[in-house]
Amino acid sequence: MSVYLNTVAKERNPTNMFNLILFGPPGSGKGTQSEKLIAKYGFKHLSTGDLLRSEIARQTALGMEAKSLMDQGQLVPDAVVIGMISSAIEANPGVPGFLFDGFPRTTAQAAALDKLLAEHGSEIGVLIALQVPEEELIERMLNRAKTSGRSDDADENVQRNRLAVYRRDTLPVSDHYAQFGKSLSIEGVGAIEEIFGRICQVIDERSAMS
Repeated sequence: MSVYLNTVAKERNPTNMFNLILFGPPGSGKGTQSEKLIAKYGFKHLSTGDLLRSEIARQTALGMEAKSLMDQGQLVPDAVVIGMISSAIEANPGVPGFLFDGFPRTTAQAAALDKLLAEHGSEIGVLIALQVPEEELIERMLNRAKTSGRSDDADENVQRNRLAVYRRDTLPVSDHYAQFGKSLSIEGVGAIEEIFGRICQVIDERSAMS
């Protein structure tokens, strides 16, 4: 029987949150599927980009620190990003779970996220990796470039470099969660609803076990 997180949210305490990492390379469809998952399950969407913009707009200490670094052309340290995620978790105690988007990008970030969630009495329920052949990814991103208005989106060499960086730096995150039996791959090719159904099946099965 399917388990719908939004129908049982009121019966759960924070330690029973079901947290999901939707994982995959650029062009794999994470954004589209995230929107559908949020609508169905009531997940709180945690995008590091959105968190950064929100903290900066509210002029919080973390936001001002991040802005200062970004204005200097520097990367925002993991500790600052983790601090923003911690604030978001504390600000949303009643949600059935969090959907992490664009984070973690490295195994160091994954370990930091695991530690943070443990401090809040929670953990990652599952990492779902969308598997899409590279040539399909390139085609999707080049098609997206027709409406994005960004010249770099239309550069195939830039796209292939992004995928190379993903394989080198980010793909090991899947291996990190695989050692705990929390990493599952699904086919990310097909109709949007078909892919969504595959993701939901994994979530329903895993949440029933938690």
